[in-house]
Amino acid sequence: MISETFRLGGDLPVRRLGFGTAQLTGPGYWGPRGTRADAVAVLRRAVERGVTLIDTADNYGPGLAEELVAEALHPYASGLVVATKGGVVRTSDSAWHVAGRPEQLRAMCEASLRRLRTETIDLYQLHRLDPEVPLEEQLGALAELRREGKIRYVGLDTVSAGQLERALALDVVPVASVQNRFNLLDRSSEAVLRVCEAHGLAFLPWFPLANGSLTGSPAAGLDAVAARHGATRGQIALAWLLHRSPVLLPTPGTGSLAHLDENLDAASVRLDADDLARLDGLAAAS
Repeated sequence: MISETFRLGGDLPVRRLGFGTAQLTGPGYWGPRGTRADAVAVLRRAVERGVTLIDTADNYGPGLAEELVAEALHPYASGLVVATKGGVVRTSDSAWHVAGRPEQLRAMCEASLRRLRTETIDLYQLHRLDPEVPLEEQLGALAELRREGKIRYVGLDTVSAGQLERALALDVVPVASVQNRFNLLDRSSEAVLRVCEAHGLAFLPWFPLANGSLTGSPAAGLDAVAARHGATRGQIALAWLLHRSPVLLPTPGTGSLAHLDENLDAASVRLDADDLARLDGLAAAS
């Protein structure tokens, strides 16, 4: 029996299968992908289907994804958690720069608050650690914003197990989540997942559908499991994440209503031990 919910920070319940907004923006997360009306419709449909975790970032667009979230969902329903990220400045569809100085993080957080039309961001994630700024200063800036009530929970994005353990040991600010690349074909963050499990942290895997790699993969084991359940490859990949660990909170994104429904239907797929054994072996074979 898999859990359908997770308590973020130990006390904020969210449904584990959420929605990510990156695919509402164009290639390289630059500019719009489709019409504004279509993006708003997808966001509203996600919430109608029971999604309670929306994951976005200030550099998707840049700024556009947060604006779309507010346009579609503000005023936010009780129980809806909006997560965003800061710490990266995007200057084109192929160029971005880490920006982790305290004054930069404050300015980015306050800009996100304005775009999202909220006084408090439920989960604010440091999009990248800035190697030029001491970790204590980056976390300290977020701790100050949290004391001011502008952030409820803090998360880290793209960290090693060692970096995560150091952030936890510093105890500058409570860390509630990690967002790293992790999916059926890429288990490179297994060590990070183990740290999250040990400390009760949420793990939001990015590229949960392997960034399109599942479509062309000749993985016979995946096709066999999908056929057995009358499901798509993507649904099985999402179901595997939900079964893999109770701290995994996948937030697949799309600009298509049909694809959104397909993704969310993955929550009803129940994998057995034989399915999981087949799927667990795919990473080694890929």
